[in-house]
Amino acid sequence: MSTLYVGIDVSKDRLDIALRPSGETWSEGNGPDGISFLMGKLKALGPALVVLEATGGYQMPVTAALAAAGMPVVVVNPRQVRDFARSLGLLAKTDALDANVIARFAEMVKPEPRPLPDEAGRQLQDLLARRRQLLGMLVAEKNHLVMVTDPSIRRDVKSHIEFLKKRLGKLDDDLGDKLRSTPAWREKDELFRSVPGVGRVLSVTLLAGLPELGRLNRKEIAALAGLAPFNRDSGSMKGQRRVWGGRANVRQALYMSALVGTRYNPVIRAFYKRLTEKGKTPKVALTACMRKLLVILNTMAKTGTRWNPAMQEA
Repeated sequence: MSTLYVGIDVSKDRLDIALRPSGETWSEGNGPDGISFLMGKLKALGPALVVLEATGGYQMPVTAALAAAGMPVVVVNPRQVRDFARSLGLLAKTDALDANVIARFAEMVKPEPRPLPDEAGRQLQDLLARRRQLLGMLVAEKNHLVMVTDPSIRRDVKSHIEFLKKRLGKLDDDLGDKLRSTPAWREKDELFRSVPGVGRVLSVTLLAGLPELGRLNRKEIAALAGLAPFNRDSGSMKGQRRVWGGRANVRQALYMSALVGTRYNPVIRAFYKRLTEKGKTPKVALTACMRKLLVILNTMAKTGTRWNPAMQEA
C-alpha cells in the first residue's frame, strides 16, 4: 500500500502542493494546464490520500480532476486543519506552510474519503448558493426599506425587492426543472418530501450538499452535518455538550424544516414537546429535533421507504 500523503493549499490562481513523508513541495497554477500537470505527476506517484481545504469553490476544479482520476481525495473543513496546526504549535501561515500542514493532517489523521458530487450535483449546489445570495439581498433591501424616508429612494428599493422576488421565483423553477430531469433525484426528492415539514429547499440541499445521506450510520451523518453533540468535560467539571462544525448550509435548511416540524410533523412535535417538558430550552430541543429529522431522512434514504409515522416513533 502507498504511504504517500498529499496536501494541497488552494487559492484563486495557485495550488501549493506538499508531500509526506518526503517533504517535497512545489506550486502549480490553478488552471487547466497546472491541474493537468499535477494529475500526471500524482498518477505516477500513486498517493494513499490527497487532502484539500474547502476554499469557497476554488478547490472544485482540482478536486473534480482528482476524483475523475480515481485518486482518494477528501475536502476538509479549514477549521479542522487550523485546530490541527495549533495543536502542533504551528502558528505561522503562508501558502507553502499551509500545504505542509494539510499534508501532515492527511498523514496523521487520515480522514475518510467521501463521495463527491458529480457535474449535475455541482450545478445544483451553484443554484442553491445563488438562491442564498438572492435571499440575503432580499432581506437586506427589506431592512433598508424600513429606514428610508426619501420617496424616490423608497420607490427604487421597492422596485429592487420586486425584481429579487421574481428572480427567486425563476430560480425555484430552475431547481424544480433540475430535479425533474434527473430520475434518481426525482425519486429521492419525492421520498424526502413525503415527510411533513420537508420542502423543496431542504430536499435539494440534502441532494446537493449531503451526498453521503443513506450511506452512513446515524452518528456519522449527524457528525457530518455538525449536529452531533460533543462533551466539554475536564476533571470534575462537566461542561454543556455542544454541536459545532459540519456543513452549515445543511444545518440552516434543517433548522427551518425542524421548526415547521414542531407544528406539523406528529413525530417531531411529540419529540419537541417531550424535551421541553423535561426542562430542555427551546434552542436545545430544536437542535435535537434537527438531528432526529436528519436521522429519519438518513434511514429513509438507506431503505428507500417513504414517510411512515409508526416507524419513526423510536
